[in-house]
Amino acid sequence: MMKDLLEKGAVLQRDKETYAIAPHVPAGLISSDQLRKLADVADKYNVGAIKITAAQRIALVGLKEEDIDNAWDDLGMKPGAAIGLCVRSIKTCPGTTFCKRGFRDSVSIGLKLDDRYHGMNLPNKLKIGVSGCPNSCSDNHTRDIGLMGMPKGWAVFVGGKGGNVPRLGDKLAINIPDDKVLDVVDEIVQIYSSNATGKERLGSYIDRIGFDEFKSTVNLDNILQ
Repeated sequence: MMKDLLEKGAVLQRDKETYAIAPHVPAGLISSDQLRKLADVADKYNVGAIKITAAQRIALVGLKEEDIDNAWDDLGMKPGAAIGLCVRSIKTCPGTTFCKRGFRDSVSIGLKLDDRYHGMNLPNKLKIGVSGCPNSCSDNHTRDIGLMGMPKGWAVFVGGKGGNVPRLGDKLAINIPDDKVLDVVDEIVQIYSSNATGKERLGSYIDRIGFDEFKSTVNLDNILQ
């Protein structure tokens, strides 16, 4: 039976015959040269569709299995972590780099988080959203870890997710300085990686032990010293 090809970053499609691949696009920023390569590869292998995904990637949909390796070679780009038990996309809004409404530099923080975590193996998938203001364009309230820019720092949310039983993230902290927010995320990821059981999502782990217990384990006072 045909199935997803994790080692090739290829996701089996509904027709059970073709695959989609989605190159890694940190913070959703892509060069004109990369766009040209994507278009050229799409034409060369006659893909069925070019799809902008919710994870800020561009997927080539409808590749034959025998063309997957050559398509990646032609692209010269790394696969995005779209499947598997790992850190998936770091969804990032334009923030103060581009947006007039931004309070914080979400692009810079998002790129640093991407460099730290993208593809890291964990008990289950983990998604991160970084929004530069309370408009929450990167869905920070429904991400496992969500950062939301405020005038005086970052608000940090944990445990959000979509799915059949959606969960809004719990507000862990507010007004976290730019130079400390990565330390807070580091602590959250480490606690989750070390303590979640089976295939628990972060929100399920928090529900099992209780939010107050989780918050005390993060030990924000020590991080913010």
